[in-house]
Amino acid sequence: EVGEPFKEEKAVAKYLRFNCPTKSTNMMGHRVDYFIASKAVDCLLDSKWAKAKKGEEALFTTRESVVDYCNRLLKKQFFHRALKVMKMKPDKDTKKEKEKGKAESGKEEEKKSKKESGKDEKTKKEKEKEKKKDGEKEECKKDDTPGTPKKKETKRKFKLEPHEDQVFLDGNEVYVWIYDPVHFKTFAMGLVLVIAVIAATLFPLWPAEMRVGVYYLSVGAGCFVASILLLAVARCILFLIIWLITGGRHHFWFLPNLTADVGFIDSFRPLYTHEYKGPKADLKKEEKSESKKQQKYDSEEKSDSEKKEEEDGKTEATRNSGTDGSGGERHSDTDSDRREDDRSQHSSGNGNDFEMITKEELEQQTDEGDCEEEEEEDTESGPSHGKS
Repeated sequence: EVGEPFKEEKAVAKYLRFNCPTKSTNMMGHRVDYFIASKAVDCLLDSKWAKAKKGEEALFTTRESVVDYCNRLLKKQFFHRALKVMKMKPDKDTKKEKEKGKAESGKEEEKKSKKESGKDEKTKKEKEKEKKKDGEKEECKKDDTPGTPKKKETKRKFKLEPHEDQVFLDGNEVYVWIYDPVHFKTFAMGLVLVIAVIAATLFPLWPAEMRVGVYYLSVGAGCFVASILLLAVARCILFLIIWLITGGRHHFWFLPNLTADVGFIDSFRPLYTHEYKGPKADLKKEEKSESKKQQKYDSEEKSDSEKKEEEDGKTEATRNSGTDGSGGERHSDTDSDRREDDRSQHSSGNGNDFEMITKEELEQQTDEGDCEEEEEEDTESGPSHGKS
């Protein structure tokens, strides 16, 4: 014979009911809440009954003491033990899956036989590649960080049935709640609702000032709701008028988020939106696309020119490094090359070649001719004087 529960047992059961994590499922056609034994033991070990008070010992000191106390609660029918029964797939689904697997295996065998007859070497290579890929995938899985998102695991469905052995055991055993007390929040909300209904029914007995205030509040709320509805209709009419006048080119919305699924303040922001959908808009889009293409082309050209400059700089550096010892010879070579290049600028016409002579060379030649004439005159005058 089991007596009625004590106040302490009711308090412990209520604490466990509202603080231990629970899940809901169907059992014998009814919706029930269940919990796991190990989590219930942990919850009670963290409660106030696990701490010693002045002059009193703690109620829960070890896990065994919690298990013994929960056995008392089970005997007083606060909860009962249940058994998990995994749901099996129906026979039709299993038969269909087997038939599909057989058909797929037969097709694969036929394909393999055809390929092996003519392409043995290729299949071997492909198999080796597949093995390498599988090895790489396994390594990647091992090296995955814990923060990376994982694939959703398929949870098997189960149902609960009453267990024959009604004993509380510490572990992954499942226990279904029978005790269902009313929470304080639900009690308070129900009480406030009842008071509000009674106050509304006693409205004629209210003082005159309160009745006038409620009347004005109700009128203001009604006007606000009516104004929002009128705004919603007016913005649609304004949009249609502008759309018809402009031939569908201008889309003007006043308070575009008024009827959107947003907050109260966000429904009045922005004040308006305007979009132009005409031929000019298409031209602007095309111009933008062309400008982007030109920018890409210019950037590519710049990159090519930069590469060429870098290559030229490298070649010059190598030449300078290889010819440090023969500086004087190179200067002479460059001077002779320049002179040859200047003289090589000529034009051919009617079998006759004419050298292109610059102004500086002409002046030098005239100066040299004048000097030679003066020397000849000096030589002629010299012997004449001697004869005299």
